[in-house]
Amino acid sequence: MIGLEDATRFIRDNTRLLPVPCAPEIVLHVADEATALWQRTEDERAEIGLPPPFWAFAWAGGQALARHLLDDPGMVAGRRVLDFASGSGLVAIAAAKAGAASVLASDLDPFAVAAIALNAAANGVEDRITPSRRDLIGLPPEADVVLAADIFYERDLAGAVSDWLGRLHAAGVTVLLGDPGRAYLPRDRLESLACYAVPVSRALEDAEVKHSHVWRFRAG
Repeated sequence: MIGLEDATRFIRDNTRLLPVPCAPEIVLHVADEATALWQRTEDERAEIGLPPPFWAFAWAGGQALARHLLDDPGMVAGRRVLDFASGSGLVAIAAAKAGAASVLASDLDPFAVAAIALNAAANGVEDRITPSRRDLIGLPPEADVVLAADIFYERDLAGAVSDWLGRLHAAGVTVLLGDPGRAYLPRDRLESLACYAVPVSRALEDAEVKHSHVWRFRAG
């Protein structure tokens, strides 16, 4: 298994630090091209069939949710936050900048954990963000707010996550989602808080702009 130091070196060697289009207050280590980076990631770990390098891009749902938190910091200010499937750490960083007391940024990918730490430091919020590789689905998080973006792209994962998040909502946790219309978003359980026109790469999405919503679970 690749170590944190090697993953950090790999990210520094294969990405550039750039502002996020929809939230330029935040900078991220991002890749220029997805397929080439995916191949280099597999070469680095001497494995094939690895998941895509989600940590290396500012996805549309994450950009929308980050923008919303920066514009309405009261949603997380002073609260304990979990950013689930954090990827690059974009949403976690936005929560920290919006005044969250602490942010746990979880992702199963060791490269993502390294990217979260690098990006948090680049934005001066490393003291309030804790990267984690724990599998949290089904567990009661020690958080007041749970954030998740761009996670409803695969049927089985979406079902497990939406049921878990629904239980958290029922227990009184604030659950906020960022999503540009992924196939398995549980729309019938959600209400839209805001919509943003997010610039994205056509190499990653099917358009140059994705209209991405910030959602929360319906009351009751």
